[in-house]
Amino acid sequence: MNIQKTSFEGLYILETVNFQDIRGGFQKPFNYDFFERNGLDANFREFYYSVSHKDVIRGMHFQLPPFEHTKLVYVSWGKIRDIVVDIRKSSETYGKCFSIELDDCKGQYLYIPKGFAHGFLSLEDGSIVNYAQTSCYSREHDCGIDYSSIGFEWGVKTPIVSGRDLTFEKLDTFKSPF
Repeated sequence: MNIQKTSFEGLYILETVNFQDIRGGFQKPFNYDFFERNGLDANFREFYYSVSHKDVIRGMHFQLPPFEHTKLVYVSWGKIRDIVVDIRKSSETYGKCFSIELDDCKGQYLYIPKGFAHGFLSLEDGSIVNYAQTSCYSREHDCGIDYSSIGFEWGVKTPIVSGRDLTFEKLDTFKSPF
């Protein structure tokens, strides 16, 4: 595995080899020793995955303290535009977005530290996005930011968005606890 820094403190692109042969492919998204050696939180408590149609936007999700979490995100099928926004008040990149295209072939993963809101746009039908999180889900601490308020050009005319995600507060009025 390799680790690639971004311009956001603590936000990393992790890369692993995508082994391909006549049977198909094989990737290793997590290696405890690699995470420990690189000072990454390896204490994952829950794993999820979602399946999304093309033009679905999910986000921008996070949990409030004390149930905030670090998240490892990767795509096991399809392709997405993954987006995070820094909601850490003391950060030099507060309110700024980072995006990366993730798919099932490149062997790239996004390591998202606490204090970021996360979302994505599905670029293909049936895209499967996997999430490992360092805290368990807490309904009382579940939160989000309105995806259309983060200053990111999503590039889709008629996105498919859940009713829940449409109720989130706008970034400019959100009082961040991070």
